[in-house]
Amino acid sequence: MHKVDANMESGAPPSKQIVEEMGKLVGGSMREGVFKDGAGLHRSAKRVRLRYRDGSREVTRGPYAGDNELVAGMATVKAASIEAAMEIADRFANVLGDCEIEIGPVVAPWDIGVMPEPEEKPTPQFLLLRKGEAPPSRDARSASSDLGGPGAKPPNVEALGALQMALADEGVLVSSASLGPMSRASRLPPKSHGKRTWLDGPFAESKELIAGFSILELPSKEDAIAWADRYAAILETCEVDVREVL
Repeated sequence: MHKVDANMESGAPPSKQIVEEMGKLVGGSMREGVFKDGAGLHRSAKRVRLRYRDGSREVTRGPYAGDNELVAGMATVKAASIEAAMEIADRFANVLGDCEIEIGPVVAPWDIGVMPEPEEKPTPQFLLLRKGEAPPSRDARSASSDLGGPGAKPPNVEALGALQMALADEGVLVSSASLGPMSRASRLPPKSHGKRTWLDGPFAESKELIAGFSILELPSKEDAIAWADRYAAILETCEVDVREVL
């Protein structure tokens, strides 16, 4: 996953160089059978966060400064509007119980000038990010059962799978993934000066907003980090996390 930088959050489109170089990396990786899925998100001003507690829902619309940005899982869905995507998130919350889900519109190829805007646009896609529960303290780094952050509770896998199958049958679910614990994650912090160095988890928090993701199929985490190095070099300033897909 790559995180937002100031240019992305301002709403400015990526440079022509970034689009071309990322196209080469992703296109080559698709031909090699490495790249399986991916999406970029619009800036946080176009997103919404839903917090479910004790059967009630709290809605907070962007922009966001960055709070608990650890992710436990995600799903890409088709919906006519962000309000319709919120109704899909409600169905996830019915299975997950108390949780936080962020919804963001997925960047389409014509949004960044890769192709002309079609006369009849397909149904928009939205990314639902299921957050891990915020840790009780900064030094709560020893939890080993977390899915997103220390304290995160694993979902009812059977019920979640049944919901995803139902959404797929309805033509709503495009893709989904649950992520492994932060204890097995690695992070490349934002570039400030000098050489950037990968850090190994666990990570108790992240306040960097998520801008997008790529799902890869590779023999090892080391191979994933090597690919992410190329990815990060194109984006230059973004924080990047490498997470295991369960």
